[in-house]
Amino acid sequence: MDTEALRTFVRAAELGRLQHAADELGITQQAVSKRIAALERELEVRLFTRTVRGVEPTPDGQALLPHARSIVAGVERAVAAVRPSSRPLRIDVLGRRSAQAAILHDYWRSHPGIDLDVVTLRVYDPRAVVAAVEAGDVDASFRSVTDPAELPAGVRMIHAFDSPLELLVGPGHPLASARSLTPPQLRKHRIWVPGIVPRSEWAEFYDELAACFDLRIDAAGPHFGDEVLLDVLADSPDVATLVGARDRYIWPAGHDLRRIPVTGPAIAYPTSLILPGTNPHPGLRGIIAHLEELPGIAGEVWRPSWALTPQHRGGSADAR
Repeated sequence: MDTEALRTFVRAAELGRLQHAADELGITQQAVSKRIAALERELEVRLFTRTVRGVEPTPDGQALLPHARSIVAGVERAVAAVRPSSRPLRIDVLGRRSAQAAILHDYWRSHPGIDLDVVTLRVYDPRAVVAAVEAGDVDASFRSVTDPAELPAGVRMIHAFDSPLELLVGPGHPLASARSLTPPQLRKHRIWVPGIVPRSEWAEFYDELAACFDLRIDAAGPHFGDEVLLDVLADSPDVATLVGARDRYIWPAGHDLRRIPVTGPAIAYPTSLILPGTNPHPGLRGIIAHLEELPGIAGEVWRPSWALTPQHRGGSADAR
């Protein structure tokens, strides 16, 4: 099957106009039509119907589209394996101020020649993240799938790093003067983590954490952004939240917020890296090596039951 015809079909389906696909691919609209017509003859189905706005995939076209995307992405990965500079390394992070973004920034500073594209998919269902990696929308994602059965054969997950959690409170909170805290000392205090998304990895993390240490995790209300959360903490005598030690937060000096380490045991939020099982982007080799050099958490550590550990890192010659 002509992979360029599949690529043309994918772009026409996504853009909705043959001319737009032609412009992006650098060919004529007539060439686009010929490639799609040849593909239709080979498959013996119609792939598009014409509308007043352009073209739309037929039911057969809709059925073909995800498979075509996967094939095109596989071709791109194969080319990148022998031509590492052919496209940027595209990695998904949860947020621009997350520990994941900070670690990638540190790696980029020591390897400024790498062509790195850091994105945020804005999807929270682990199945959607896995589908994005499988389809080649991103080369890797700093997420965790808590149920290994949700990982298809073409995708794997390795341990990336553990992020120790800290309690973040305002100056009027009863724990504000503590230099460190143990999990039992957090009991009965309201720990506000707004906007926890059902089925997300952090929903399962906080469920296990609350059950293990009898903590009061309050997920009430939508998450209106870090600025609103920090404002509430600064003014409240009884609200706290948990943040990663590597997460970057900025607040006005007048807020006087305190970040207090949690120890005995330390509470580790586990972060994994989801990547293709075969033909990963060659740039991932350096990222994985960088993750292996990150310091671990000293002393006793609590992790959720589904967490991977440093022993679950690497393991495949394809990514090494």
